[in-house]
Amino acid sequence: MIAMLSHRRVTHIVLGLTIVGAVAWTQTPGNIFTAVLGETGQRTAEVSTEELRGILAENRAVVLDARPHLEFAISHIPGALNVAARPGVPMSMYVSDVAEVGRLVRGDKRRPIVLYCNGPHCGKSKRLAEELLASDYTNVRRYQLGIPVWRALGGVTEIELDGLRYVLANDRTAVVIDVREAAAYHAGTLGSARHLPRSGVLEGKDVGEVRRAKDDGRLPMEDHNTRIIVIGQSVDHARFVAEALTREAFHNVAYFTGTFEQALAALQP
Repeated sequence: MIAMLSHRRVTHIVLGLTIVGAVAWTQTPGNIFTAVLGETGQRTAEVSTEELRGILAENRAVVLDARPHLEFAISHIPGALNVAARPGVPMSMYVSDVAEVGRLVRGDKRRPIVLYCNGPHCGKSKRLAEELLASDYTNVRRYQLGIPVWRALGGVTEIELDGLRYVLANDRTAVVIDVREAAAYHAGTLGSARHLPRSGVLEGKDVGEVRRAKDDGRLPMEDHNTRIIVIGQSVDHARFVAEALTREAFHNVAYFTGTFEQALAALQP
């Protein structure tokens, strides 16, 4: 059939296919960072991991962790806030208190709010979203992929002081990493904390002190889901090392939001 077409007609067909192909090629393909859960029947929109990163970086919304306080304190997305539970609600139907949200946003019901909880199957952010809508909040969205996907995509988390106390008392599998320099570490550390000095953590993967820590057992190479808590002389040092560890495929890394001295003083009997 093609042989029966005129040369001009064939040229037009080829040109058209070339243009369509060029348009398809130049379109930005979807990726896991721009994905959302995409559930039907929800009255609030979702944000992707990429969108949430931008919101946090530019402080464009109040990001609320819709989980109980202790769970928030143990591990939460950096920059997220948390409010108390609505009184009288059983734990199985936990929901944050809308009145507390109102105090947080100073009564501004147009303030952009993004909610998250424990991932695709968690109902806490959905319940809070519905209660906020019922209270006339007009700009509520959800990061329904939640903290499990945030971690899986290389997101670091923060641990608060009461969360640190709880983990050290109850999780015997947790690994604490002290990133202060050698003299400070050898002068005293938190229990059995392992040493990974900030100065030895370099840009890139499988380099510097991180690679040596993989080989000598300081990092839990046989269980990358192990809870890792990073503590430093400053929050910036702890976060830098924590972020480096997430790039090494450790999926459960949190950095302490205070200094080493604050942690040590609070953990004294």
